[in-house]
Amino acid sequence: MEFEGEFELEDVPPDKAWVVLSDPIAVRDALKGCQYITPMDDDFEWDSYEAEEGVETLPEADADAVADRAFEAGRDYAALMQVGVGSVKPKFETTVTIEDRDDETFEMTATGSGSASSSGFSMDSGMRIHELEDGDGSRIEWWTEADISGRIAQLGGRVINPVADKIVNNFFGAIESEMTDVEETDSGVTDRIRGMF
Repeated sequence: MEFEGEFELEDVPPDKAWVVLSDPIAVRDALKGCQYITPMDDDFEWDSYEAEEGVETLPEADADAVADRAFEAGRDYAALMQVGVGSVKPKFETTVTIEDRDDETFEMTATGSGSASSSGFSMDSGMRIHELEDGDGSRIEWWTEADISGRIAQLGGRVINPVADKIVNNFFGAIESEMTDVEETDSGVTDRIRGMF
């Protein structure tokens, strides 16, 4: 299945949108049903990992801390995500690899796969941030190609597509709110972070 779309953020320039979308904590907080996104290594254990609560994001967070935890190209991340599709509400243990991350073009691509009790998926996805033509905001272009198997796949696109659209719309709505807070506060924190990437 293929999903793609665009989302505009008024008054949020691409460089600030990039900083927020590079923060796993900000992404987790904006993604409904996501319990955590964290770097993983060979010793990572799904059953014993406990997500850190109350982690600050911009504009309150320390700039160094946000820069240190930003997504890294070539790194694997564990994400635990619960998605409700019809009467099915699986909790997916998902491994996401950041394949490429370009701080100049504001583009990031990732691959991932996840499984739940009776369903699974694999995906290739990406995003690119453009400046709006009038120069007063950002246009975020995103795309995902996913192969879905098991119980959820049996529900078909008629059920899956509206759920995917809702997740994406909720995510970008929450991200827009976070970015607006950063833009309004603008204490120079994002400038410091951009210089660290």
